[in-house]
Amino acid sequence: MDTIQTVQSKIRAGLATLAKVVFIVTHSSFALVGYLVVLCGLVLVLRPDFLDKTEKHIYHWLDDRQEEPWWDAENTAKCTTAVELKSLSAKQAAVANFLARKYNLAPAFTGALVLETNELSIKSKIPANLILAVISIESKFNPYVENQSGAQGLMQVMTQVHKKRYAEFGGNLAAFDPVSNLRVGVRILADCIKFKGGSIDEGLRYYLGSTPGEDDGGYVDKVHAEQAQLDHIAASIKSKAKSSL
Repeated sequence: MDTIQTVQSKIRAGLATLAKVVFIVTHSSFALVGYLVVLCGLVLVLRPDFLDKTEKHIYHWLDDRQEEPWWDAENTAKCTTAVELKSLSAKQAAVANFLARKYNLAPAFTGALVLETNELSIKSKIPANLILAVISIESKFNPYVENQSGAQGLMQVMTQVHKKRYAEFGGNLAAFDPVSNLRVGVRILADCIKFKGGSIDEGLRYYLGSTPGEDDGGYVDKVHAEQAQLDHIAASIKSKAKSSL
């Protein structure tokens, strides 16, 4: 029993000593840190050139570790809905220029939408100029428009109804990103046409939200008229090419 008590006493004494050592070391460390902070402050006051060098060194160190800093000029194109019209076909460029003039927009912006629309047309089997015509009627190519019902963006998608569709694009605010809104809108339009047995006219009415037998206010006719105008613009390029041969 005495042996056990002796061992316990030694353990307690050892723990007490260890606690004192930890306290002294910690206290000394904090004090050392304080002294270093004061010393650095004095150096920076007496030698301001050190501060400038230090800031530059830290900036470059952080910059080197950024894979794709969002402020880098070379990444600007990734965040901008714009393309050089020379990257489009002659017909696409003609349509882009027409839309730019009609709605007082930058050709680089309408060019990007025309290019994206042609890609979506291949996937959705919906004519590209029909998609552009829907955008014309729905929003006049204003990506930030919102109506009283809550329809938003280029294709006036009911964002609150289609939250899941916007999830892959980062959430509801993507409704105001032109390309995201365009992609979601085309998917919805394709679903509407498919739901209506492949009928474009009935699909357009369903996209508008019209019930069977309800007057669409001339919506379908307006879309087709706009599409016909765009088709004519594109066809005129082919005619010019032939006449020049």
